Amino acid sequence: RDLNDDMLGWKVRAALRAGNTPRWSVVESTIGHMSAEARRDPTWVYWLARALQARRPTTPALNQEATSLLESIAGPRGFYEQLALEALGQSIVLPDRPAAPTPDEMAVARANPSLRRGLHAIAIGLRPEGVREWNYGTNLVNAQGQAGRMTDRELLAAAHWACEQQVWDRCINTMDRARQEFDAELLFPMPHKSAVLQRTREIGLDTAYVYGLIRQESRFIMDARSSVGASGLMQVMPATAKWTARKIGLTHFTLDQLNQRDTNIAIGTGYLKLVLDNFEGSQALAAAAYNAGPSRSRRWRNGPVLEGAIWAENVPFNETRDYVKKVLSNATAYAALISGQPQSLKSRLGQVGPRDAAAQPDNAELP
Repeated sequence: RDLNDDMLGWKVRAALRAGNTPRWSVVESTIGHMSAEARRDPTWVYWLARALQARRPTTPALNQEATSLLESIAGPRGFYEQLALEALGQSIVLPDRPAAPTPDEMAVARANPSLRRGLHAIAIGLRPEGVREWNYGTNLVNAQGQAGRMTDRELLAAAHWACEQQVWDRCINTMDRARQEFDAELLFPMPHKSAVLQRTREIGLDTAYVYGLIRQESRFIMDARSSVGASGLMQVMPATAKWTARKIGLTHFTLDQLNQRDTNIAIGTGYLKLVLDNFEGSQALAAAAYNAGPSRSRRWRNGPVLEGAIWAENVPFNETRDYVKKVLSNATAYAALISGQPQSLKSRLGQVGPRDAAAQPDNAELP
């Protein structure tokens, strides 16, 4: 009664990871005590539906309520949206591309003063100012300069223009604002495709996984730099870069090379491959380790063997929990785009638990 939504969320997470079987009755009752706003979050919509499906004895009314909840969030774009599709018995398939923007629609986008100022500011190195200007143009005014969000078609044209200019972060974020009609190839672009493909094939990494991680790390901004010093497309930390360069035989490496595309990709993928191998191929554990460090991922895997989605939801750091979910759902979408085949996020997540006794020893020197 006295718990806020954040506390109730942790109560749900604890119930989900309670031993071999989640405490579904606690999940259901706890979500029921959340605010109306919190209950609309796809996270809790999904887990409430799962709790209703687990209730015994089941009834047609319960099943219909669970189905309605899942249908309300199901889609190919986000973590719980993808899982809801699978809970409904569907695979993750990206929609057909919408009709390309017409010349008139593109002309309107290119004439938009806010978009023009935004791209110009980004081009001359004023990225924060340019991003604010661009966001103002796409989110607060429509193509005619009047108050109100752009329509999906207007957003599509703006995203096309951003991609043409190779301003990938604005391309992605603009397309992500579309409510109904979106172009998956703009939402999940694949810049530097030849370099990424060549490198992932060389070292045996899943290309979709790498793209999913880069999209989350840097939005493909070549000179991205975080507040803690991570650099480039794959946001590699200086100490990690030096260690990995030695491990992969990259001679004469200097830190200023991290902003070079091929070097950043070589080091980032080299490190990711070492991490993934250390965590027995678990993409969820490796993503958590890439974000928060291998030592934390090692600790977080201890406990019962969990369904991957339950483990991901129980990652204790808010940033890392969000990161793992986004990298894995991104990777699933990229896999659908690259292969043209239906995909499963649930299979990609797998199960997460303690290291198997038969597995290779833990690589304790991983930074």
